[in-house]
Formats: sequence, C-alpha cells, structure tokens
Amino acid sequence: MSVNPLISITDLVNFPAIKPEHVVPGMKELISEAQKTLNTVTQPDTPATWDDVMVPLEKKTLALSRAWGAVSHLMSVCDEPELRKAYNEALPIVTQFWIGLSQSTLSQKYKAIKESDEFKNLSPVRQRIINEELIDFKLAGAFLPEEKKNQLKAVKETLAQESQKFSENLLDATNAYGLLVENKKDLAGIPADDIESFKETAQAANQEGYRITLQVPHYLAVMQYADNRSLRETLYHAYVTRASEFDFDAKFNNNDVMKRIVKLRAQEAALLGYKNYGEVSLATKMANTPHEVVAFLRDLAAKSLPQAKADMAEVKAFAKEKLGIDDPQSWDLPYASEKLRQARYAYSDQEVKQYFTLPAVFKGLFGLVQKLFGIRIVKDTAPVWHPDVQFFRIENANGEKIAQFYMDLYARPNKRGGAWMDNDRTRNRLYGTLQTPVAYLVCNFAKPVGDKPALLTHDDVLTLFHEFGHGLHHMLSRIEEPAASGINGVEWDAVECPSQFMENFAWDWTVLENLTSHVQTGEKLPRALYDKMLAAKNFQSAMAMVRQLEFGLFDMLLHTEFDSEKDDILELLKEVRNEVAVTHQPDYNRFPNSFSHIFAGGYAAGYYSYKWAEVLSSDAFSLFEETGVLNPETGKKWLDEVLAVGSSRPAMESFVAFRGRAPKIDALLRHSGIQPIKN
Repeated sequence: MSVNPLISITDLVNFPAIKPEHVVPGMKELISEAQKTLNTVTQPDTPATWDDVMVPLEKKTLALSRAWGAVSHLMSVCDEPELRKAYNEALPIVTQFWIGLSQSTLSQKYKAIKESDEFKNLSPVRQRIINEELIDFKLAGAFLPEEKKNQLKAVKETLAQESQKFSENLLDATNAYGLLVENKKDLAGIPADDIESFKETAQAANQEGYRITLQVPHYLAVMQYADNRSLRETLYHAYVTRASEFDFDAKFNNNDVMKRIVKLRAQEAALLGYKNYGEVSLATKMANTPHEVVAFLRDLAAKSLPQAKADMAEVKAFAKEKLGIDDPQSWDLPYASEKLRQARYAYSDQEVKQYFTLPAVFKGLFGLVQKLFGIRIVKDTAPVWHPDVQFFRIENANGEKIAQFYMDLYARPNKRGGAWMDNDRTRNRLYGTLQTPVAYLVCNFAKPVGDKPALLTHDDVLTLFHEFGHGLHHMLSRIEEPAASGINGVEWDAVECPSQFMENFAWDWTVLENLTSHVQTGEKLPRALYDKMLAAKNFQSAMAMVRQLEFGLFDMLLHTEFDSEKDDILELLKEVRNEVAVTHQPDYNRFPNSFSHIFAGGYAAGYYSYKWAEVLSSDAFSLFEETGVLNPETGKKWLDEVLAVGSSRPAMESFVAFRGRAPKIDALLRHSGIQPIKN
C-alpha cells in the first residue's frame, strides 16, 4: 500500500499526492498518535513541566494541524466532490479530538505548571503561552462540570458542521450560476479584456457567446462598466440572492443555517457563563466589551456619515443629470460612481490596469520589502495543487532561507472567493533544528488573457499588499515557540494591522512607480496619472467606511442583542442600515446569506477588527510618513517591535514599543480623507 502523504510531512507538503482516500485514514492515524501522547502527558505521574507536557504534545498536535491544514487548504482552492465528501467525513472526527483535548485534564497540567516553582524560571514567552492557554481552556469548557462539558462539545461539533455547510452552499450557489450573453452589443462599455474572459469561460463550458459568472472579477466588470442597465440588474440580483430562498429553488439556501449558527453560539456562551457570544469572542481580543466595540463603531459612523451622505447625494445627482438615471438603484451605483470618477479625475480603472502587470508588481513589492526589512525574495520550487501556483523563498542578508510561501492568485471554479493568507508551517525548533515558516497567499484576480501577463487593478494591488502583510507577519517572526510565533495567538482585532499597514505603501509614489510596466510599451505609470489616482484616492471613502461599519455593527449586534428564537436576521440588518448606511438595498437583498466572514470564517463578533486594526495601521504608517516612507531604520523598528515578536507580548505593547505612544484615530480619518466635524 502506498504511503499516505498526510502522515509524517517532513519538509513541504506534497499536494499532488494527496487524494480523497488519504483524508480519513490519515486523520485517524494522526489523531490516534496525538491521543496516545495526550493520555501520557496527562497521567498523574507525568511531571507538570514544560519539557514533559508541552513539547511531546506539541510535536503530535502540530503534525495533525499541518495535515488537516493541508486538506482544508485544498478544500478552499480545489473543492471537488470526492474531496468534499472525504473532508466532511473527517471534519467531525477532527473536531471531536480538538474539543476533547481542550476539555481534558490537560488543563490541570497547565494549572500545575502555572502554580509550580518552575513557572517563574520559564521565559516570558512561555509564561505568556501558559496564561493564554488557560484562558482558551476556560473558553473550551475545561473547567465545567462533566454534563456541561458534554453539552458544549456537542454544540461545538454541530457548529463546525453548520459553518462548513454555509461555506458549501455559498460556493455551490456561486458556481451554479452562469449568464450566457449571445450578442456582444449587450456588453457595451465593458473592457475588452473582461469580454474576452467571458468568451473563454463560455468556450470552457462548450457554449457559444459570452458566459458571465458570479466570480468577483466578472461581477465587478459588469457592475462598474456595463452600459446595459438590465444586464447590471440581472447580475446584481443573482449576486445578492446567492444561497437564499430565491436561488436555484432554494437548493443552497443558508437561511436556516444562519439561524442555527447564531443559536448554537448563544448556547455556547450560556454554557461558558457569558451573557452572549460577543463576550466569548472578546475574551481573547484587545477590545474589552461588546459595548466598547459598538461605541467605537458608532463613533466612527458619526464622524463619517455627513461626508458619506454628501457623497451619495453627489453620485445620485450625477446619475440623474449625466446618465439619465432618475432613480439610481443599487445596481446603478458602482456604474455611476465609476463614470463620475472618470469625469472628475479623467481616468478609469481600466486605464490604470494596463500599467500594473503582475511581473512588475511582484518586482516592486519584493524590492520594497527588501529595502525595508533587509530580506530577499527569490523563486523556488515545490509540489503545487494547480499549475497557476507560484512558490517563493525568503532569504536574509546572508542568503539563508528564513521562510517560503505559495501564491495562488487567479479566480477559478471550485475555488473559494476572496483573498486570504494562511500558514502551513510555523517557525519552531521542536525537532532540534530550525523549521522555517511556510505560508499560503491566495487571491482571486482575473486570469491573464491570451499571451499577455495578468493585469491588476489598483484595488487588486492593494489586496496583494494586504495579504503579503499578513504573510510577512507570519514569515518574519523570530519567535520559536509555535503557539506565539507569527500570527499565532495574536489578538484577532490586531491581526489585521500588519496587513492594512502594507496597503499604505501602494499609494506612495516612490513605491508605486516601481510597481508598474505598461503591458504594451513597458513604460512606468506617468506621474500625471498617479496624481489623478491620488486625488481620487478617497473618492467616496466615507461611503466605503460606513459600509464596513454596517457589517461590523450588524455582526456584533447579531451576537449580543439578537434572539434567534424570535428575532429576524434581515430585520436586524435593516435596523443597522437605517442607522449607518447611505445605500438603499432592495428588499430581496440577502447579504447575510453570503457573509462568510462571520458564518464560516473566524470573524464572528469580530468583524469590527478590520476598522479597529486600521486605526493601529494608519497610526503606525504615520511614523513612516514622518521619518521617510522608505526609511530602513523605521522599517527595522517595525520588523523588530511588531513583525518579529509574534504574540510573545500583548499587541498593544508591541504597538506602543513601535510608535512610542498609544494609538490615535486621527491618521485613519486623514488617510481616509474624512474631515473632522467642526464644533
């Protein structure tokens, strides 16, 4: 029998070798090994020391985590029926193990280590890990009576399955849709590259004409550029009703799934002794209470709404006067906004896109981090899951490998939408020698058309910088305790700070110029075009701000004040929109049904983190503005005080060590072009 590639992964994961039939046997074997070690370290006669408890268990659980992480990653980027079947069969087995571990007598060993004489001799990093793990044990129900433990275990297992179902429904609903347009005239206004992509998609489906999917590059091309209002409305309706009762005879309907998820989270909170799930979520975050978060969001809304309302009035007036749309609807606003932006600033995303060829963007990005952090990025080789995937190595000034990463950048069927960074391996010395970090960087950009390189919009460039910021946080860590290395253990409302921080560089001329090479001429982005982009940078930024505040407020209220037995999710969203939104959505809009961040991701009662962390990142970048954007000394300070330290200390301490003071909101408002309200 062939060796299971999920067992004993030594260096890089052999993705092409992983087959669906490996998943369940591989997980069972790794769980068995981890369970044996758990049984050993929790024996009464096992000394309560770091070396006797933590080290042997961490070796086994990391092997399990890495293998399951590889399978979960494949589910995100290559979701095929057989793999999904195997994944769903293994999911409850894996979930049960982790819940069992978190509720086991291991918690007593951690308590014993904390109370032992050895504890004060442990390094500050190890002491922090023990303290943070004890909080996690509490949240897992380790200190509950046996009956409540079992109830909590059942709730968590069901939650994992419901979240996976939400994700599957959304992916299946997205993939099931394809609008065939036969007459090219109906695509007037849409850029030629996108029309060519529609054509290639139709050919791949053995159809004549132009097939438009709900993948984000297709969707945005229509919403921003299609002169055909009926086409925009058709695609908008399909997009905002995904995974709802309106979608494919409700075959992929998430309505009941969402209710069950919210109800289960409320049950989890009650079993743990919290008032609501918001309190559970914040137990390991920088923010202290749901009230503090809601107040933070509402304060930002109050500062942003006057400008957002003015922006909305302006685009509506433009739509009426210049485009002949008397009553602009949701499917008109991106189109009208793009036309207004072009009229005001005399450029379009399509024009800018011609300069951001992927090879040029890579060269500029890699050059930037080399200058700031003293590293070098070079091409490397690895077994990959798709031909489009690229693999790179990061070296230090001495040419030594310090990390590696995969880049999977293009949208395709069976790949989850959005963009994300995930870690494959964390820096550690568990086996005596240094194991360097490995990361996944995943986006959903439009594929190259014909023999041209891929072209990115500036928004795509910002997304790439964002995910690369997460990657640097993971890969440039110097901490060698896995639980505190890279992004592991970083408070969730701080984890977005290094990623959002990187986006600022993609607006600086000295950086931006070096990201560009025109697809036909090779010329750099003209300064005049950059000046227009910069002038337009905060075009409708207040509208974008309140949109994010809408999501964050809805999320936190859903997990704190919502009663799943009697309240209605859409009614709550309507109330939030009445409070902070400036865009009127049609009644059929089912945005929550595709809000995977909170129903299938890690952002439940945590979506506010994006804005919370943006306060930190904007304030951090303002020091670069003060000292010189490409100042290597400031770059070294960011590396030393933030990126390199992982979660070895609280995120606020790391921020203050870098900035020299507590964070202020001023830089975020300034970077967003939002004027302070005059008293």
